[in-house]
Amino acid sequence: MSATPSIAPSSALNAPIAADTAAVDVLIRRELHSDVALVNQIAEYIISAGGKRIRPALVLLFANAWSYRGSAHHALAAIVEFIHTATLLHDDVVDESSLRRGRETANALFGNAASVLVGDFLYSRSFQMMVDIDNMRVMRILADATNVIAEGEVLQLLNMHDPDVSEARYLQVIRSKTAKLFEAASQLGALIAGAPEEQIDAAAEYGRSLGTAFQLIDDVLDYSGNAADIGKNVGDDLREGKPTLPLIYLMQHGTQQQRELVRSCIENGDEANFGAVLAAVTDSGALAYTRQQAETASRNARDAIVRIPPSDFKNSLLQLCAFAVDRNH
Repeated sequence: MSATPSIAPSSALNAPIAADTAAVDVLIRRELHSDVALVNQIAEYIISAGGKRIRPALVLLFANAWSYRGSAHHALAAIVEFIHTATLLHDDVVDESSLRRGRETANALFGNAASVLVGDFLYSRSFQMMVDIDNMRVMRILADATNVIAEGEVLQLLNMHDPDVSEARYLQVIRSKTAKLFEAASQLGALIAGAPEEQIDAAAEYGRSLGTAFQLIDDVLDYSGNAADIGKNVGDDLREGKPTLPLIYLMQHGTQQQRELVRSCIENGDEANFGAVLAAVTDSGALAYTRQQAETASRNARDAIVRIPPSDFKNSLLQLCAFAVDRNH
């Protein structure tokens, strides 16, 4: 098996949780095992692709920030990563994506049916692991999160090819589809460590805001990024007819000609006019506005953890707030 990449975007951020990271990697490998060879093959393919692994890192960082002594945070980190990976498998099928993390998607390589079913395996395995933790509040948080994520996926589907999606409606998709698992991961780390109740709520707010910042920057990078850096095809959102925040802003503030162009592209999933749309979202200030909203969310995340005691773990959480908006991938 190939080595699992680190779960954090920089060595400085990952350093305080290096030992926990290694333990989570071992647990992930063990829990991925199935007697069905294709399950092992696809699960290994997805997990070994790596990624930033921010969500499991949040579990570990918050647990350690509140001085947790135990091993349940390792299981929770693995559970969160399995849930996230399952959503990626299903997302790529729904979006008909061909590239993720710089490699072919599982559905492009193994087919849609196998990808959906292995996603189901990862979901069900994560729930088996939840039961082993034997904490009803943990199970409720994760059960609620997976349900909200599913609702967010459906809401996004309803928004596809609709140029009249409002900013509020789009932000609801972000909170459900992306930010919810960030929220759950942060909340679980604080909860398992026995943090004060108001600090468990603060951790949830941190995760919610951080997840929002990450998604908004992803929206920016889909127009201004480099495919080699972001690990997927630039312009995928336009091809899929997704009305993300840059396009929503342009529909509200652009010229009549720009609005007509964007309307047509969203309705038809037209990436042939990507260059013209890129020029429009840049000239209109749409990308700058989206980045500004991401920076606001990042500040909200930073403010939420002001009462956490000083530590290297808190420093890493603060670094994540900066990384969320300053990254190119």
